[in-house]
Amino acid sequence: MRFSICVSGAAAGKSVDESCGLAYELGVAVAKEGHVLTTGATVGLPLYSAKGARDAGGMSIGFSPATNLREHARKYRLPVGFYDYVNFTGMNYIGRDIHLVLSSDALITVGGRMGSLHEFTTALEAHMPCGVLLGSEGLADFVPELIDALEEPVGSKIVYDTDPDRLVAKIVKILDDENKDLNPSKLKEEWMVKASICEPLAGKHGFSAGNVRSNRAG
Repeated sequence: MRFSICVSGAAAGKSVDESCGLAYELGVAVAKEGHVLTTGATVGLPLYSAKGARDAGGMSIGFSPATNLREHARKYRLPVGFYDYVNFTGMNYIGRDIHLVLSSDALITVGGRMGSLHEFTTALEAHMPCGVLLGSEGLADFVPELIDALEEPVGSKIVYDTDPDRLVAKIVKILDDENKDLNPSKLKEEWMVKASICEPLAGKHGFSAGNVRSNRAG
């Protein structure tokens, strides 16, 4: 299956300077595994991760705090050049964080400050798989201590590693196990058959219908 994996990290500060290469490698790893990268469409570590995914030929989707492109570029001064699609949430940073996390299948923390902590705790509360890239400074290196002090939430799925490729592989393994009862090909075929009632309209509008045919009438 193709999953959406969010990379969460600091937009500024020490961890950006120290871990920009690690963030880039996370983006590359997500793309090479064949999955979709999601970020907060912001600067800093998420930007480097988005660039890594795009450079590796993957898909990158950004979730903006802004209402539209003008606000994104002029009010928030955020980038646009590393995304296949930008979702303009209009929710400011707080709402954007929640929408970003809940629109993803898993979250990976690299570096990070308070905003990344908000995204991490949102993912924990949503019982999502969470990866933590140790050695990337900031929040990521503080998470083990935080979890020990506050007790790991029941049902949480947190994995750690110092290597971006291994960490992404661990997250994908969890997602594969959680979704092993689903067959995307069969699900796709099922809905293609149901939608085939509209196939005569394809010719009317000058394009070919899908490959899945149905003998159903009405």
